[in-house]
Amino acid sequence: MPELPDVAAYIAALEPRIVGQTLERVRLASVALLRTSSPAITALEGRTVREVRRIGKRIAIGVEGDLWLVVHLMIAGRLHWRASGAKLGGRNALAALDFPNGSLVLTEAGSKRRASLHVVEGEESLATIDRGGIDVFNCDLEAFVQAMGARNHTLKRALTDAHVIDGIGNAYSDEILHAARLSPIALTQRLQPAEWQRLFDATRATLRTWIDRLCDAGKDGFPERVTAFRDGMAVHGRYGKACPRCGTTIRRIRYADNETNYCPACQTGGKVLADRALSRLGISPLRSNVKASP
Repeated sequence: MPELPDVAAYIAALEPRIVGQTLERVRLASVALLRTSSPAITALEGRTVREVRRIGKRIAIGVEGDLWLVVHLMIAGRLHWRASGAKLGGRNALAALDFPNGSLVLTEAGSKRRASLHVVEGEESLATIDRGGIDVFNCDLEAFVQAMGARNHTLKRALTDAHVIDGIGNAYSDEILHAARLSPIALTQRLQPAEWQRLFDATRATLRTWIDRLCDAGKDGFPERVTAFRDGMAVHGRYGKACPRCGTTIRRIRYADNETNYCPACQTGGKVLADRALSRLGISPLRSNVKASP
């Protein structure tokens, strides 16, 4: 799923292409993609784009008249910049937004259709789409600790909960926890002040680093290789490879459709986290509700 750095890169590429341009036509290959009925999606046509905004992992395109088209790419959705009037060929092409200078095409790989479009009017309606997680670039350490520690969850789960933190998913949570030298299954209400500081600093630094990298990479073209697995990542997607910090073999925890990658030496005191051990304890690495001891 495209996360905060990926969405930021999309927005950086979209702003010079569509802000100030007229949205001439919206084409849908599948009406199931559209999750709202009023305002009608045709109401966007003929209006000038005023702003492109990030809302968590969503991209909101604002046109004159305070109408917004909100794109949620989910896991396999991707955006592409094509020549004007590009055909919606193939089963993966779901929609196109036609501008005088090109077409923004939405595709989704795989058989499951999770990507969505919403059309809303006004800031109040737009705010209802926001899941409420804090923006780590617009909060201090105290607010970060308060949000993350409100419930006793694992760090992995808290970081990836959109109601807690804004825009972080499976990939960058792995990178953040490795940078902070913290276990993915450490419980939020057991963290010490120094650990909170490391986590806060690592969250901001990791996201900023990848935002800058991806935006720089997209300066000469539209982001076409948006993926959860990036060259230069420390642990995510690197199961069985060497930790770039200490050389220890990267391990993983698998739960449902998710996989958490970590370095035992850097993050868990040398302990390998076994899925079966967690199951016996009644702990899911992603969904722990265990209460901290008094």
